[in-house]
Amino acid sequence: MTTDDDAEARRHREKMAKRKAVQDAEVAGKTLEKGLLIVNTGPGKGKSTAAFGLMLRALGRGFRVGVVQFVKGAWETGEKLALARFDDQISWHTMGEGFTWETQDKARDIAAAERAWAKAKELMDDPAIRLVILDELNIALRYAYLPLDEVVATLAARRPDLHVVVTGRNAKPELIEAADLVTEMTLVKHHFAAGVKAQEGIEF
Repeated sequence: MTTDDDAEARRHREKMAKRKAVQDAEVAGKTLEKGLLIVNTGPGKGKSTAAFGLMLRALGRGFRVGVVQFVKGAWETGEKLALARFDDQISWHTMGEGFTWETQDKARDIAAAERAWAKAKELMDDPAIRLVILDELNIALRYAYLPLDEVVATLAARRPDLHVVVTGRNAKPELIEAADLVTEMTLVKHHFAAGVKAQEGIEF
């Protein structure tokens, strides 16, 4: 005798079998393999966090990784401390001098961005590196500390097997157009609004 539970279980199996067939066909149709230009942007928290999560995945696969931080200053972050354990796989360069409202010196900010961009190009040219994270590059582009056209052209002309992740708010439309994957972090609720300060292990 078939019960209601048995009938529901059968309907579920049939539904999932159909979904699996569609999913398998879609996956089978994807045959291209290439280095990706990934942009994490938007007003919500988590852009750099997502990039470093991807970095951890790449490290687990044995990739060599390069990191250039365009804005963050010399303070120690939790991710840098943790990932120091992979120092044989990571080339990490914190080259910013803090946010522009902290330095209050445009010429100094431009010089720091130019040094960071030169390092970024060096890492992208290293054939041993398979993933490069350009943390807060969008901030440097937003304030025109670097020539947008040159940056986008260089990223678009990267070698075919190189993955690059760019983070920061206010990604330029030209960069979004050139990217393969763009994720916008949407701010729904933030603890700062309730007076909660930046906390070790969460913000840094």
